[in-house]
Amino acid sequence: MAARPHNTHPALVLLALSVGAFAIGTTEFAAMSLLPFFARDLGVDTPTASHAISAYALGVVAGAPVIAAFGARLPRRTLLIGLMAMFAIGNILSAFSPSYGWMLLFRFLSGLPHGAYFGVAALVAASLVPIEKRTQAIARVMSGLTIATVIGVPVANWMGQTLGWRSGFFVVAALAIATVTLVALYAPRDAGDPHASPMRELTALGKPQVWLTLLTGAIGFGGLFAVYTFVASTMIEVTHVSESWVPLILAIFGVGMTLGNLAAAWAADRALNRTVIGVLLWSAAALALFPLMAGNIWTLGLNIFLVGIGGGLGTPLQARLMDVAGEAQTLAAALHHSAFNVANAIGPWLGGLAIAAGYGLTSTGWIGAALALGGLAIFLCSIALDRRIARRVPLAVPCE
Repeated sequence: MAARPHNTHPALVLLALSVGAFAIGTTEFAAMSLLPFFARDLGVDTPTASHAISAYALGVVAGAPVIAAFGARLPRRTLLIGLMAMFAIGNILSAFSPSYGWMLLFRFLSGLPHGAYFGVAALVAASLVPIEKRTQAIARVMSGLTIATVIGVPVANWMGQTLGWRSGFFVVAALAIATVTLVALYAPRDAGDPHASPMRELTALGKPQVWLTLLTGAIGFGGLFAVYTFVASTMIEVTHVSESWVPLILAIFGVGMTLGNLAAAWAADRALNRTVIGVLLWSAAALALFPLMAGNIWTLGLNIFLVGIGGGLGTPLQARLMDVAGEAQTLAAALHHSAFNVANAIGPWLGGLAIAAGYGLTSTGWIGAALALGGLAIFLCSIALDRRIARRVPLAVPCE
């Protein structure tokens, strides 16, 4: 790990990076709540407008590996500033969208820097502290995203209802510009890696452990999104409460996710693999309880809090990627967020299939539990592969 520059203030750097995470978290989740408003204004129905959410996710998946591979040689400070500037421009353009077609394009462009920003920010955060505290440093950056689900999303939604949906994207752009300023002021000045190249970064794709870790996130985290996507509909049609309860329950989810992120990071710095296993088991149990607790608003609120705690999976997996990626740190860290956006697509898709098949809105809990257990199975294969490499004996489990 590189030595920390003498003029670097870790707390200020982590604050600057977390503001960027707050901006990204706000736009990612608030866009879902603003969907009915821009759908009406742009003259499309709600299902069609939802493709703007998918366009952003596609931008994340496409942008993370490309930007990380070709930007690995740049100084990380410069790369972070450029990524946040690109993010600001994408959200400003989204706010000015004259038609639905342009909205799709601008949301795609807004998503391009998402994964690379989080990946590089995680590497910078980890470089500021001793290795035994790196996961907690990453968690402090990621806390910007989780706090966004508590504060940023409700505020953006309120502004969208009172000032128009375009104001929500302007707020996100302002946060991105603030991040550019803070990173320029406080992030450590590094010389970049002159030996980095797209080909070296692509070596990460040849490592089975990188793929297994990415798959753990893509499958295991999908369960959370399976429930979160349909929680508002479940509250209205199953719990039978008014729409006014929805922001409160979503905020409770955000509180659980924030606490889960911090707790999992603390545990991961002490026992990384056991923490990943524990979080996936927790998620499977919490998601399996969803159908049983959805009928009452109080038990539903408790369950959504427990499901939110399972959101702590992301930070330990980010640290795991740092361990298995070798020299291809930038690409692997960025791909982590591509994997989580794959989870954001898989979970709602499978949940929607279950609902369409007639199993009801609460069936998303069973789908979620199955995905969490699927992620656990993949991670156990990853651990088994570690042991095989260490002992150099044949692997007697079906993970070949």
